[in-house]
Amino acid sequence: MTGLPLSALSPSRQRRILAIFWVNLACQIGIIVTGGIVRLTKSGLGCSSWPHCEPGEFTPRYHPESGLRPFIEFGNRALTLVLLIFAILVLVATYRHLRGKGKGFMRLAWVPLILTIFQAVWGMVVVYLHLHPLFVSVHFIVSPILVASSTVLVYRLYEGNDAMRLAVNRGAQFVYWPLAAVGFAVLLLGTFTTGSGPHSGDANTPQRFPFNPAQIAWLHADFVWLFCGLLLGVVIVLLITKAHSRAKKPLLALTVVTILQGAIGYIQYFTGLPEVLVGLHMLGAALLSACIAWLGASLFTWHPLGEGTAPEDHSKEAQQ
Repeated sequence: MTGLPLSALSPSRQRRILAIFWVNLACQIGIIVTGGIVRLTKSGLGCSSWPHCEPGEFTPRYHPESGLRPFIEFGNRALTLVLLIFAILVLVATYRHLRGKGKGFMRLAWVPLILTIFQAVWGMVVVYLHLHPLFVSVHFIVSPILVASSTVLVYRLYEGNDAMRLAVNRGAQFVYWPLAAVGFAVLLLGTFTTGSGPHSGDANTPQRFPFNPAQIAWLHADFVWLFCGLLLGVVIVLLITKAHSRAKKPLLALTVVTILQGAIGYIQYFTGLPEVLVGLHMLGAALLSACIAWLGASLFTWHPLGEGTAPEDHSKEAQQ
C-alpha cells in the first residue's frame, strides 16, 4: 500500500482527523439515545409530517396538548443532520489524507454516509406508517451497524497502512464470529421486546408487535446468556494462546458492558420497565455494539510484520 500513516501528518491535522472520526462515533451512539428518548416520552409522532414538523411548518410550535413532544422529535431529526455533516467529513478526510489505509478502509468510510441517508429516509417512512413496530425496529437496528462501522474506522486510525492479517491465534476468530452473530441477534430481539411492551413511541395510537411481552423478553434473555457463554469462550482462547494482551482493553470493556446490560435488563423487567432504566439499556446496546466491533478489530493488525501482533504470531509468519 501507499500513503503516509496518520502519525506522519502534522499534529494539528492529526487532531482534526481524530476529532472528526471520534465525533462521528459519539453522534452515532448519541442518536440511539435520543431515539430512545423519543420513544420513551411517546414523542414518535410529535411531528406528524416529514421533513416538516407539521404541514407548512418546518419547525415545531408549542401547543399545550402536545407539550414538548414535537421538540423532542424534531431534536432527534436535527441530530441526523449533524450525523450527515460528520459522515461527509469522514469521507473527505479519508480521501484527502487516508488513502494509504487501503480500499477496505475507504469502502468502510462510505458506510456512515450511506446508512445515515438511509436512516433519514427510513425515518420518513416510519412517520407516514404511524410508527409501525416492524419499521421502527429496522430504524433502530441500523444504528448499531453504524456504531460498529464507526468504531472500526476509529480503531483503524491508530493502526498502520499494511495489509490486514490476523494478529492472534485463529481459534479466537472462530469463537469471535459466532459471538458477533449472537450479539446482533440479542440486539434484534431487544427491539422486538421493546416493540412488544408499553413504550411504543406514540401517546395516542400505540402500535406493538403481537408477541407476548414476557415470552419475548425471556427469549431475549436466553440469547444474552448464550452471548455470555461465547464471550467466556473468547476469553479462554485468548488466555490459552497468550494473545490476550492485544485484546485486553476491548475484552474488558465488552465484559463490563455485558454485565451491566444484563443487570439493567433484569432490573427493568422486574420493576415494570421504568423509562430511565429502559433508556440506559438502549445506551448500553449502543456501547455493546461498539465493544463487539472493537474486540473484532483488535484480532487483526495492519502494522508491518514485527509490529502490533503477539510474539508467537511473528515467529509463525517469519517461518512461512
